[in-house]
Amino acid sequence: MSAMTEPSAKPCPNCGKPAPWEGNPWRPFCSERCRTTDLGSWASGAYRIPGPPVSAESEEAPASPARGGEEAK
Repeated sequence: MSAMTEPSAKPCPNCGKPAPWEGNPWRPFCSERCRTTDLGSWASGAYRIPGPPVSAESEEAPASPARGGEEAK
């Protein structure tokens, strides 16, 4: 395996400014502001993973187990 050196700065995924890699507490972001902005985007649903639409029924809580003392075997 060859030893590759990491560049001293990579572009911030949020704003594109160079973000130092070593000693950066917000890595891979350039600042706390960019890190918080990205977190807010995830929390608000701005970032989505593609997939089939989810029906309202599947979002509800799972049905309770059968009553009457019968257990699944």
